[in-house]
Amino acid sequence: MGSAPAGAEFLQKAGMAEAPRSCDCFVSLPPGSHHDHVIFGKNSDRPRDEVQEVAHYPAESHPPGSMLECTYIQIPQVEQTHAVVLSKPAWMWGAEMGANDQGVCIGNEAVWTREPVAPGEALLGMDLVRLGLERGDSAWAALQVITGLLEQHGQGGQCRETPEPFSYHNTFLLVDRAEAWVLETAGRLWVAQKVSDPVKNISNQLTIGTEISAEHPELRSVAQANGWWDGEGQFDFSQVFSPENPPARMELAKQRYKGGTELLRQHDGSVTAEVMMSILRDKASGICMDSGGFCTTGSMVSVLPADTSLPCIHFFTATPDPSRSIFKPFIFSDCSTPVLRVVSPQFGPDDPVRKQPRFQSQVDRRHDLYKAHQVALSNMDSNPDEGLAVYNILRDLESQCLSEISAMLRGEIPGDELGDLFFDCVDTEIKFYQ
Repeated sequence: MGSAPAGAEFLQKAGMAEAPRSCDCFVSLPPGSHHDHVIFGKNSDRPRDEVQEVAHYPAESHPPGSMLECTYIQIPQVEQTHAVVLSKPAWMWGAEMGANDQGVCIGNEAVWTREPVAPGEALLGMDLVRLGLERGDSAWAALQVITGLLEQHGQGGQCRETPEPFSYHNTFLLVDRAEAWVLETAGRLWVAQKVSDPVKNISNQLTIGTEISAEHPELRSVAQANGWWDGEGQFDFSQVFSPENPPARMELAKQRYKGGTELLRQHDGSVTAEVMMSILRDKASGICMDSGGFCTTGSMVSVLPADTSLPCIHFFTATPDPSRSIFKPFIFSDCSTPVLRVVSPQFGPDDPVRKQPRFQSQVDRRHDLYKAHQVALSNMDSNPDEGLAVYNILRDLESQCLSEISAMLRGEIPGDELGDLFFDCVDTEIKFYQ
């Protein structure tokens, strides 16, 4: 089989003027943050009608030699996996973004590089996000998990729930309570940079230049063999590996990247969860995406305190368009109630993803909150005054939650009392919409 064409040419052949996907990831490290917290944020921009669920999977032990079914391929399972909470397109095994009970958060972005997208099915970038969280107890450990699996199994496969071919390479932002890493990939090759600035964002483009902290051992020799680098002077990954004809979506990402950098810089030294939410809700920069066939289908903000005696808090919308959604806080707890109203229905072996050939039909993946939110959005459009009144009440509820979380982080409320906060917030939101 020949390799898939790269960049703009590939999208054109797939019958698309531009990629139906774009995302933005953000991190603020002390001293960029207002408190001694690392703040992580991501908007997941996906096909407009794709449902994103929020699913919690407990820590598990697995028998030696067992296999793990990812979206398309099986890989060997490890003996122990961490508890994770994931915001994930309901049709796939992997996730757009999420966190584990070790205080690690990861988000990914689509990119195209000079290295062609390999044909056939492998691990999706979203599978790698979930695998990094399930197996990594720090940002650096998760990065090593992802690069190891990438070298072993490769990346590729259909990235949206339609039969038209569409796949890409990935970049990742990995953070924990102490540090953050950017990982950029081109096929099985990769390069990583430890974040040294107080604030950092990534969009759908390569950003690592000459400041490289770790890399695939064959990265430079492959670049030289392909005539992309002459082996002289400094090696600039972004310059060497960016495609000559980048897809329109990658070009548009430059504007969002600049807008995101500007918003972070405005708040440098004072970034909080609220500030990160306001950045994800920003329409003017295009970070809160609503354009043609795609929009922001899920959003996440996490607060990772440096003090390990304090819990990490992970806010999820579980609904599209953060400017008309509510962030609800999730805290890992031994006894939290399962939140089934943000989990999509399962279709087992009849799922169009599982049947060959794949994606020949569509199923209704909407969960309870998604359905209620869709009705509320349509009410907001048809009856703006009433819709806005309900939304403002819910935003007050969000502010109340944020105040309780702040009190807990100051040691005024015990954290174990907030284990069911996510369940309560989802339940309340659905009741308000009804």
